[in-house]
Amino acid sequence: MRAELLKGLTEEQIAKIRACKNQEEILVLAKEEGIELTEDQLEAVSGGACTTTPAKPTTCPYCGADKIMAVEAHNANKPGSPIAYYSCICKKCGSSWISR
Repeated sequence: MRAELLKGLTEEQIAKIRACKNQEEILVLAKEEGIELTEDQLEAVSGGACTTTPAKPTTCPYCGADKIMAVEAHNANKPGSPIAYYSCICKKCGSSWISR
């Protein structure tokens, strides 16, 4: 995590964050420690700025059909941000899901 994103945290909290192996562990630690992350910290930790674009789904996970509609969703607070997830609907069975 970039140093500027650690501002406002104690040395002990910073050490615990640096010991985490992945973003999920950081989020769990923040919740356990009662650490309130800023918007920039949350985006960096949760994957908004540090992740790759999710793959666009091609088949329905429920019926296997390849006729699906997948709409890109971006971070609402950051116009022009990378794709965060796809909101999907199967044209065959009508199932809907979020693909990250």
